[in-house]
Amino acid sequence: MSYLVTIGLEVHCQAKTSTKMFCSCRTSFADEPNTHTCPVCLGLPGALPVLNRHAIEKTLLAGLLVDCGSPEISKWDRKNYFYPDMPKNYQTTQMDLPLCLGGEVPLYDHCYPTDVRKNIPRPDLKVRLNRIHLEEDVAKSTHLGSSSIIDYNRAGTPLMEIVSEPDIESSAEAFAYISSLQMILRQGGISDADMEKGQLRCDVNISIRKNESDPLGNRIELKNLNSISAVRRAIDYEVERQSADLDQGIDQIQSTRRWDDDRGESQLLRTKEDAHDYRYFSCPDLLPIRTAPILEKVRPLLTERPHERATRYESDFSVTKYDAAVLSSDLPLATYFEALAANPKVPGKKAANFLLNNLLGLLNERTIAIADSPLSAEKTGQLLELVESGQLALNQAKEVLLTLLDAPDKDPAAVAKEMGFEPADAGELESFCDQAIEANPKQVGEIQAGNEKLVNFLTGQVMKLSKGKANPKQVTEILRGKLL
Repeated sequence: MSYLVTIGLEVHCQAKTSTKMFCSCRTSFADEPNTHTCPVCLGLPGALPVLNRHAIEKTLLAGLLVDCGSPEISKWDRKNYFYPDMPKNYQTTQMDLPLCLGGEVPLYDHCYPTDVRKNIPRPDLKVRLNRIHLEEDVAKSTHLGSSSIIDYNRAGTPLMEIVSEPDIESSAEAFAYISSLQMILRQGGISDADMEKGQLRCDVNISIRKNESDPLGNRIELKNLNSISAVRRAIDYEVERQSADLDQGIDQIQSTRRWDDDRGESQLLRTKEDAHDYRYFSCPDLLPIRTAPILEKVRPLLTERPHERATRYESDFSVTKYDAAVLSSDLPLATYFEALAANPKVPGKKAANFLLNNLLGLLNERTIAIADSPLSAEKTGQLLELVESGQLALNQAKEVLLTLLDAPDKDPAAVAKEMGFEPADAGELESFCDQAIEANPKQVGEIQAGNEKLVNFLTGQVMKLSKGKANPKQVTEILRGKLL
C-alpha cells in the first residue's frame, strides 16, 4: 500500500564567527583536540557566559535572507539533559522567543537530484520555516568500538538551528531544500556550511499516513546524517521500513533512530522525548536582547539572493533561465560572469555561453575552481572581443583559450597571431568562396533550390582551402550573398 509522506527538517548550521558563542575561545576545525577550551565552554562551576554579538548578528541576517520575522525581545533558555558531549548537563539555547520566526526557503530547480530535475513533482515549491534559534554546539564524539573519545574544541561554537514546517513530501525535496538553504547561507556570508567539516548537520523527522484526512503518523527522527545524499538515502529507507510495518499492522512509536550509511539502515536509539521532558527554563545568566537595533545594523549587509540574481541575469543579459540559475548558484562564478559581462563589446549571453561551455569545462578538467582561475575575466573578455569583431572564429578562440590558461599573462590577440589565426584577406576569402562554389555544382544547385543548410557544407570547404584561418561567420555571409 502507498502512504502519504510528511517530512520536517532541523538543520544545524555553525555561524561563521572567530570565537565561540559564550566565551572567547577560538572556533576551529581539525586542530589538536581539546586545545580551544576554557571554564565556560567546559561548563566548570562558577563560570559565566558572555553573548557573542557577531553570532547574533549572523543569525538575524540569516533570518532576513529567508524572510523571517523577529520578536521584539529574544531570550536564552536552558535545555536540560545529560550526554557526554554536553559538559554542563544542559544546553544554552532558545525556546519560546528565538531570534527568528517564520520565513521560507525556495527550492531551486538545479538543487534537486539530477535524476529528478526534468520532472519536478511540485515546481516552485517554497518550504515554510517555523523558526531559527541560536544555541551552542556540543563537543565532537568519536566512537571506537568499546570506547569513545571526546574533543571539546567544538563545544560552545555558535550553532543556528533552522526548523522547517512539515512541508516536504519526498527525499528529492529534502535534498533540494538542504542544497538551496546551503547556497543561501554561503552566499549571504552566514556560514561556510561544509557538511564534511560538521558545519552543517541535519536531523530528519518523518511520519507517514494513509489518507490526507488522517492525523499525522507518529514522528520518527533520524540522526547521524552527514551528507545531503545520505539524507536522501535515509528518507527512502525509512519510508519503506515504516510502510512495511504499517502494512503488517505494526504502529510506529515516536522515537529517534540512528542512520548507518555503511549498512544502509536505521537503528533505534531511544524513544523520543517531548519538549517538556527537557525542563526548559529561562537562562538566569543571560539578559534578553532587543532585536530592532541589531536588525537595523545588519539590514544593509543583506546580499542579493540566488533567485534574485538569476532573475536579474535573465533580464539584464538575456541568458536562459537555466544558465541564469547555474551562474547564480556559485558566488565566485557569478562574480566572474559579471566582470566578463561588464565588457561593453561582449554581449552578456555570449559571455555566459563561453564561460559555462568552454572555460568552466577546461578548469574542471584541471580541478581548478573558478575563484582560482589563472585567466582573469578581463583577459577572457579580450578574447571574446576578437570573436565579436570577426577576427577569430569560436573554435579558434577555444584553441587560444587553451594556450592562455597556461600563459595567462599573454595578450589574446598576440597568441592568436602566433597560432596563425590571422584574418584572411577579403579578396582571398572571395577567391576561396568562388573555388568552393565552382567545385560543388550539385550542392550549389540544391542551395539555390531552397536547401539553405548546405551553405554550411560549402563553408567547411572554404575553411579547408584557407587551412582553418578563415572566420566561418564571414565565409557564410559571403557564400549567402553570392548564392541567395
